[in-house]
Amino acid sequence: MLENELWGNTIENWGISILIILGAIIIVKLLSLLGKKVIKPFVTGTDNHLDDVIFYSLEAPVKFAIILLGIWIAIHRLVYPDSFVKVVDNAYSILIVLDITWFFGRLFSSLLQVYWGKQSNGQANKMMPIIKRTILVIVWLIGIVMALSNVGVNISALLGTLGIGGIAFALAAQDTVKNVFGAFTILTDKPFSIGDTIRVDSYEGTVVDVGVRSTKIMNYDKRIITFPNYKITDTSIVNISSEPMRRVVLNLGLTYDTTSEKMKEALELLKSIPKRVENVSSNPSDIVAVFTEYSDSALVIMYIYFIEKQGDILGVTSNMNMEILAAFNKAGLNLAFPTRTVYIQKDESLKQEN
Repeated sequence: MLENELWGNTIENWGISILIILGAIIIVKLLSLLGKKVIKPFVTGTDNHLDDVIFYSLEAPVKFAIILLGIWIAIHRLVYPDSFVKVVDNAYSILIVLDITWFFGRLFSSLLQVYWGKQSNGQANKMMPIIKRTILVIVWLIGIVMALSNVGVNISALLGTLGIGGIAFALAAQDTVKNVFGAFTILTDKPFSIGDTIRVDSYEGTVVDVGVRSTKIMNYDKRIITFPNYKITDTSIVNISSEPMRRVVLNLGLTYDTTSEKMKEALELLKSIPKRVENVSSNPSDIVAVFTEYSDSALVIMYIYFIEKQGDILGVTSNMNMEILAAFNKAGLNLAFPTRTVYIQKDESLKQEN
């Protein structure tokens, strides 16, 4: 019975080929068990991360290569037409090159993640996703070109054909390309980081994400605003979070019955207030209180102070305003409001006629 032929091969040969493929699968299962129980605990227990990277990079491609080898041996034991054997050999050549490419892709990705995945401050490197995708695309393009070249594909003619299509594609995808390069610019130049409060054009909010195509900020109404990356790089950005202190300018108006002595007292009071309010700079060079102008209804004082970085802007501003109001009320200084005084002169000639 084993000598009977099926599709040009004996049943015995078919059975041996199937056993070879099953043997390759069993070897892969045994290697998986060995890796899980012995090799992985060993490499993860060492201080060196390189052995972890090599083990991770080799594990899946080696298993795939063993399966390919088993199938190749099993097929080449059998008798087939030469045309079919050529197709199998070409497919095998392509798959072997792609398997090697898979290994290098995993290797480079792992090396990047281990040795460049975190910055010196321990935070994740925000450039990592983009760099990793770029390297993987380059590795796989090289692998595919080498695989096609191994089976006799004319790479020059193929590249020429792709070049024409590539021009059309580039014209259609130029905004996408600009956004990708914009992401590189943002992540390398670092005008802001996720969590920073920034102002872009007339929009202000907190950066919540920097992606390959766009940057998202959440404004004070809790709405997400999405900006294409190339627009971010082409406009002026104000990084509010990077300011060491927040400058506050107030124009205070005193009534016109304020004497010069009271005006001097008001200026001295204003210069002393920052010492009593938390998170306000008390450095004399950061405090300005000057009598600037005579307006229509008030004697105007320009008052400048600085809120320190750790202070809550709205809370500190409110505390300062309360201190100013309390100090002025205690000193008898009256804040002005819009008023107008009308002087009427009697006509003496009309008085005599009456």
